[in-house]
Parts: sequence; C-alpha cells; structure tokens
Amino acid sequence: MTVLEEAPRHVGVLLRHWRESRRMSQLDLATRTEVSARHVSFVETGRSKPTRSMLLKLSEQLEIPHRERNSLLLAGGFAPAYPEHPIDAFPMAAVSDAIAKILDAQLPYPAIVVDRHWNMIDGNAAVELLTAGCAQYLLEPPVNVLRLSLHPDGMAPRIRNLGQWRAHVLDRLTHQINTTGDQQLVALHRELGSYPGSDEPGTHDTRALVVPLTLAGATGDLSFFSTTTVFGTPLDVTLAELAIESFYPADDRTARAFGR
Repeated sequence: MTVLEEAPRHVGVLLRHWRESRRMSQLDLATRTEVSARHVSFVETGRSKPTRSMLLKLSEQLEIPHRERNSLLLAGGFAPAYPEHPIDAFPMAAVSDAIAKILDAQLPYPAIVVDRHWNMIDGNAAVELLTAGCAQYLLEPPVNVLRLSLHPDGMAPRIRNLGQWRAHVLDRLTHQINTTGDQQLVALHRELGSYPGSDEPGTHDTRALVVPLTLAGATGDLSFFSTTTVFGTPLDVTLAELAIESFYPADDRTARAFGR
C-alpha cells in the first residue's frame, strides 16, 4: 500500500510526493503540463518558485484531491482555491435538496450519503434493513459505515459472504488511501483488518457481475449490489468528498421481498 506520510511543508517536496505516488516521471508530468522537465525538477528541489496557476495545472494532471490541492497552494504561499462549506450551510442548499430527492427516490431500497472517511451524513428510511441487530454504540453519530459493516457487533454476523465482502471493502479502502494518502483512512484500514473474519474471499457465483452484499433476514437472505454517485464538477471540498451509495436487489428473491 502506498501511503503519503505527514507531508513536509515545502511545496516542492509535497509535489514530489504526489508525483511519485502516481508513478509518474518528471518528464511525464512536464509533458502533460506543457513545461520542461527541468522546470518540474527545479520546483521540486526548491530552485524555482511555482506560480499559483502552475500549481493548479500540476495538481490537475496529478489528480490531487481538492483538499490536498488547497494544502499544496498554502505550502506555496497562496490562498486555497476551493472553499469548504458544511453540508447544511446556505450555499449548499441546492445540493442538500438534490441529495434528499435522490434518497427518497431510492426507496424502498437503502441509500446512504458518506463523507471521505465513510462517515454517514444521511440516509433514507430503508437503511434500517441493513443496520437491524447492530449494537447501539456503533449507531451513535458519527456512524462509520465500513466499521459498521465489518465489526463483529455490527452487520458482520448477518453477512453471508463476509469473506468476499470484507476483501471488497479493504481493497476499495486501499485504493482510496493510495489516491488520497489520508492518514485517517490508513488507521481505519488497520482497524478493519484487525477484526475477526476470514481473509479468504470465499466462494461466489462465477456468473455474478458485481460483489453482492448478502444479508441474513427474518424471512430469508437478501442480496444487494451497490452503485456510487458523486458530483461531477465539484468546486467545494465538502462536495468533492461526498458520495451516495445506493443498494439494489441483486436477485429475484430480494426483489420479490420488496414487492417488485
């Protein structure tokens, strides 16, 4: 797992961390940003001070998350480029309204809104189908949905394909860590990996197209697949880090259980 440690404040060192994490050479980055490799080298070593526009171009090519782009700009002596508003702030009113409509439209199936660290920001009424039987202390805000799903006092005892689901969750989290270098996600990955449970993916239907979440229910097993919705052109840090996870029936039996 590639993890960015606590970043030094020197803008050139920060830039080199991101370039190396993307497995990109100085020449590759220079070509993409239409500057010389010599200039990239000088920026990384501190021999040249990059302009604000240059840092934004480099950030774009390196696909640095918005929050970390702001940190890079601050290290370079510039103001952040992306604002950050709480989800319930007035400038986010239209976004909050859209999220509420998406959650309502997903009924009778579950849907949740999560932040960058997988803390649940909101959810529809059907989420109770997923959290039934979970210990109350895991449902106290902030609810971390990955912890909830794999914790032995959470959903784990009800997940029929726990080995497969666990491998999927940890692989997805690893990819997110490699993309963001977020230390809270590193700690979460370490915690989740310490929970009891098989490290083997287990057997699964070779005809399946996605990894399902199969839960034991009062009237039989329920199997879901999920989709992830993100905002396409976010300019706000909070908005860039939000995702909506929507669950749909993965088989006819589950669809019939919902009367569909």
